[in-house]
This record gives sequence, C-alpha cells and structure tokens, in this order.
Amino acid sequence: MDQQWLDNFREKLDQHHSWPSLYIFKFIVPTGKEGEVKLLFPRNTVTEKLSEHGKYTSVTAQVMMQSSEAVINIYIQASKIEGIVAAL
Repeated sequence: MDQQWLDNFREKLDQHHSWPSLYIFKFIVPTGKEGEVKLLFPRNTVTEKLSEHGKYTSVTAQVMMQSSEAVINIYIQASKIEGIVAAL
C-alpha cells in the first residue's frame, strides 16, 4: 500500500471517528477464502453472504477498534489474502 494513500486514509478515519469506535469491515473474497478473512477477527462475529453465482463471498465484521492505526493494520493484513477486495 502506498504511504501517501495510507496517510490520507488515516486522516479520513480520524476525522470521522472518535477512538475507540465501532468500525465495520467489509471484504469480498473468492469463495473458499472467507476463512482467511475470519482469522483477522478471532473474537468477533463475522457474517458471510455468498454472491448470486457463488463465485465470491462478502465478509463483514463489526469491531471495536482503538485507533485509525489499528484499522489500517487490519487492512494491511487483509491485503495479503489472494483475490481479496476491500470495501472501504
């Protein structure tokens, strides 16, 4: 991830959230990869929804986050999952 993009994203997070804050993560992954996303949120409830043709699964987690840096760290970890699309 580009450092300038990360800095801009961090600034936007800090403008729109008072930390700690509930944050909703949404990802789309090829079906079969949802377990890798769920590992990012071991203590949280994660919901899944299969796409119409079953090729992709959307994964959503509502998590109490302590800072914008903590949110960014999740996205950095998630970016390592092959085929993932993050919905920011």
